[in-house]
Amino acid sequence: MRDIEQFRRLAIRIVAIGIVSATNFAVQAQTYAIYPPGSGLTPEAGVTIKGDLVYGTATAGGDGAGEVFEAKHLGNIYSFPGGNGSGEPEARVVFGPDSHLYGTASKGGSASAGFVFNLIPQLTICKVADCQPWRASALHIFTGFPADGAQPGYGDLTWDKQGNIYGTTILGGSVDVGIVYELMPPIPPSKTWTENVIWNFTGPDGKYPQNAVIFDGNGNLLGTTMQGGQHGFGTIFKLTPSQNGWVETNIYDFQGGNDGKSPIAGLTLDSAGNLYGATSDGGSGGAGTAFELAPSGDTYTFKLLYSFSGQQGRNCGPWASLTIDAAGSLYGTTYCGSPGSGSIFRLSNTQNGWAYTSLHDFGSVRGDGFLPISNVTFDASGSLWGTASQGGGGENAGIVWKITP
Repeated sequence: MRDIEQFRRLAIRIVAIGIVSATNFAVQAQTYAIYPPGSGLTPEAGVTIKGDLVYGTATAGGDGAGEVFEAKHLGNIYSFPGGNGSGEPEARVVFGPDSHLYGTASKGGSASAGFVFNLIPQLTICKVADCQPWRASALHIFTGFPADGAQPGYGDLTWDKQGNIYGTTILGGSVDVGIVYELMPPIPPSKTWTENVIWNFTGPDGKYPQNAVIFDGNGNLLGTTMQGGQHGFGTIFKLTPSQNGWVETNIYDFQGGNDGKSPIAGLTLDSAGNLYGATSDGGSGGAGTAFELAPSGDTYTFKLLYSFSGQQGRNCGPWASLTIDAAGSLYGTTYCGSPGSGSIFRLSNTQNGWAYTSLHDFGSVRGDGFLPISNVTFDASGSLWGTASQGGGGENAGIVWKITP
């Protein structure tokens, strides 16, 4: 088994199915609520909210290879079958320009390299027990090393103005350390999406991109790789379009010291063009860092914002991209940071520097979940939502959580 696969499954144990009733706990003058992830197990990726509906994915359970669920009302809306039509979605589903749900599955196809899919509600009412209320279509099935990517990870899919989809895979490509890809929509009457591998990572430019790519205001794609780069501790990269294809530049190579190492999380862009991100390990506290990259022309200045506390070497820091609010505060989760089961946090920019506030420490209340990989999503009322990959009740199937201020 590859080292990267061993790392990614280090603490993700597949356990028996668990159904947890919505439960409220008073947490630091807030309300902490738990919802079950349909019939699935191990919800890793956080949620997507549209109106009163909260959508997410689970990597296991359902019909055997995970599911897509709606947490508040509908439960399971699609189960992945396993086998060559596998599943195990590690990224959340997101809404595309056509208002359909899109996502990735880490396994499936003849090479078991994963696929990109969309989901559309069925027009007819299900009348049989095994009917799927939503219909899934595979837009692209990855074929893996050396011509294609393999194993899409935790990142959201990203669209450009022309309707093309962009994403990353952890493995595959010319030397099997990951790619950035583009999917171009069908030109009628064709119904086939066309894939273009726009970058093959080779090591010095980065290895194992775990998360999404995002666009900046100039049409460049930006992202992170967990390993590789000048020092081997991961990179922040930029892909610039040109007439001869995309040109890759490392805008920061992690040194493995106080700046942190192993950036699993992707990047977040503010209105001024500043980039925010996190590393999962290293830093002065041992459990990763939060950082800012401020642009100046074609260069960026790295600024350390905060060092998370926890056991070094376990990748206990954030695994998901940070969320920024209107006031410029950053929100996220730590996987196993202090006190040991992970946390939901806010970083606020004050006159005395960036201040850390724990909004919830997992393991502080029985059955509240632990080991969150999730990002933080706001609903229209200002409540925070996400997932914890394990815990909840007696079966440890994982939970969907909500914090109401």
